[in-house]
Amino acid sequence: MSSAKYRSKTTIPREPSVPRIPSTTPARSKAELLREYRRSKGNLLSLDSAPELNTSRPGQNFVPETLLLRDAIYLLQGISGKFVQFSVQDDENRIVFSDDPTNTISSSTKVLIHQLAELGYLYRRVDNFVREREAANAIGMIEQSLCHYLQAQLNNYYRLIAVLETQLAAGTEKPPETSPNDELRNESGLSLKRLEVWVNEWRLRMRMMSVCVEGAKEAHGGALVNLIHSYTENGDPFIRTFTHELLEEVSRPFFTTLHKWLFSGELYDPFSEFFVSVDSSIGPNHHAHPSSLPGGITELSADTGFNGGIGEGDDFSGKDAGIKLWESKYQFRTEMLPLFVGEASGKKIFSTGKSLNFIRYSCHDSEWVLTREKMNSFHGSLQYSDIGGLERSIDSAYRLASNRLFEVFIEKFKLLDHLSALRSYLLLGYGDFADQLMETLGPSLSRSANTLYRHNLTATLESAIRSSNAQHDPPDVLRRLDARMLEYSHGEIGWDVFTLEYKVDAPIDTVLDNQALERYLKLFRHLWQMKRIEKTLDRGWMRITGGAKTFIRVPELDSEWHKVRIQTAEMIHFIRQLEAFCRLEVIECSWKVLIDFLNKREGDLDSLIEAHRSYLDRVLNKIFLWYKSGKEELVLNMLKDVFSTILMYREATDNFYNYCLSEAARRDQQADLDRGVYTGKELPPSTQDAGELISRLQEYGTSFKDKVYTLVQHLTVHPDLDCRFLAIRLSFSDYYNRKK
Repeated sequence: MSSAKYRSKTTIPREPSVPRIPSTTPARSKAELLREYRRSKGNLLSLDSAPELNTSRPGQNFVPETLLLRDAIYLLQGISGKFVQFSVQDDENRIVFSDDPTNTISSSTKVLIHQLAELGYLYRRVDNFVREREAANAIGMIEQSLCHYLQAQLNNYYRLIAVLETQLAAGTEKPPETSPNDELRNESGLSLKRLEVWVNEWRLRMRMMSVCVEGAKEAHGGALVNLIHSYTENGDPFIRTFTHELLEEVSRPFFTTLHKWLFSGELYDPFSEFFVSVDSSIGPNHHAHPSSLPGGITELSADTGFNGGIGEGDDFSGKDAGIKLWESKYQFRTEMLPLFVGEASGKKIFSTGKSLNFIRYSCHDSEWVLTREKMNSFHGSLQYSDIGGLERSIDSAYRLASNRLFEVFIEKFKLLDHLSALRSYLLLGYGDFADQLMETLGPSLSRSANTLYRHNLTATLESAIRSSNAQHDPPDVLRRLDARMLEYSHGEIGWDVFTLEYKVDAPIDTVLDNQALERYLKLFRHLWQMKRIEKTLDRGWMRITGGAKTFIRVPELDSEWHKVRIQTAEMIHFIRQLEAFCRLEVIECSWKVLIDFLNKREGDLDSLIEAHRSYLDRVLNKIFLWYKSGKEELVLNMLKDVFSTILMYREATDNFYNYCLSEAARRDQQADLDRGVYTGKELPPSTQDAGELISRLQEYGTSFKDKVYTLVQHLTVHPDLDCRFLAIRLSFSDYYNRKK
């Protein structure tokens, strides 16, 4: 039998079973035995660390995790530790590990420390920013709020550091004798991975704070608020929540300034952070200080509003004082407007504050306090968390301020009366006044300009007022009307330099500024020229239809007089159609649009100024027949040539009339002599040649037709529809086209 079989069959006697005595010491696992072995070698890392932390060559010495935790907490505070230090070079954002070969740090541990060091770097950046701003002499109120919020966050961060240090101390302080619960206590203590989890939320928070810090270096005021607000659209709920909390704190100075500007028209912005800026060079300024009132500002204001611009010693006390103050005192800065307000609401805020300021200081309205009380009755606390309430407050304040401004201008300062006076006098709306003034001034204006005196013109103006319905206008309107002469050159006559002017003062000059009054003067001179031609043709028509038939007995010239009457009638038709177009199609229609706007009382003072300017633009462009760009005065110059031709024709008609009258008188005297009746000294024959006078009439008549034909052709293709209808008025039966 083989040995193998032998062994398989051999039995070994068993020892008798002895009952086990229960041990008081629990059985130890292999993991515990391995941990004890590693502890004895001095290379033990906490079980909470990653298993790969200790994958290195046997016998290599690692830095204990307890010491690395101490360095990590130092790094969280921006302080270099024993084994890990921040780079001493400011331009290098990195950390340096100890190069001691006896105390090495594994690569995976370095990754964790790098992640923790990021939080320390961000902390240093935020803390340095707060300290720099605290040491600065003057920083903006929004930046101060930002620093306050950052400091509050850092205080919470300090509490976290204190908790971590407590945890670390609890894990390192062990009793001299080990107990069975040592391992359990170690597993529940602090480790690098647990530290990473604890500070993960603060890393995101510090990143956001660091972004705000970097943005605050290049932006301030509303621009800084916009920078922070841009992160509210982030998809991360944590970032959105943090940004909303930050904006709620940072935007408080903005809403404080907004409250005072929106409901009192006062601006307190010493650091130029608001989206409304004030030009301190216009009018004197006084400083105000914030207070604990709901508006955040005392009743004093940082500027005297529009008041200073019209007082003594101000540069704007002359012409255009009101409009320059209104347009230049306060400016809208889009770059400082917060995005959550919006440009449309920002414009309303800007207009509301300006309107309240203007009502209070420039209009000296004693009832503006009632307007403010109405606003206080509906507005609540303005804050970032209630954007809907902010929009409602803006709309209500804008509506009340605009309504009050219209009431002040229309009821207190009689703006409508002044506009009606300009329309009635400078635009010749009062026909009887214009006729009376033309009748009394005509002989004087035909003389040389250097023979006219202003006091004579003023006396004639007063006489025309008393002789017409203009005498029923308010005295305040009549005292503003004056007659004067423009600067004249050699050879000019009174018609060339005479004009009416209407004087206005503050605050009406905000709407009727110097530029608007100059345009009224241009319109007056043009309409005055048309009125002059109309009156000249009327007098000529009365002469050639009445006097020529009654006193002139030159049968061979009857056909010429017939031609003269036809040509004069054609000129009268032209000038009357032109006047009807200017009066009915232009002035009255434009006036209707302006009155409708005033009756609605919608918009602010800027809208009122713009409506009046649009009214003037429409009247000016249509009456002057402005042509396409680059050729604006082309048709106007043609019209002026037609006017000159009409005046020359009228002068030629007068010469022809005088010739015929003298010739008829000479023939009557000759007939009396033939009958033997002596009627005085024999009249000499006229020195003028009838043929020359007739040829001159024909020349001017033909020139008139040619110029009107050219004018009508240009009006036919005019870009303005009303001007094209004027061409139809002037040549409603294609008369000038057939003539050509």
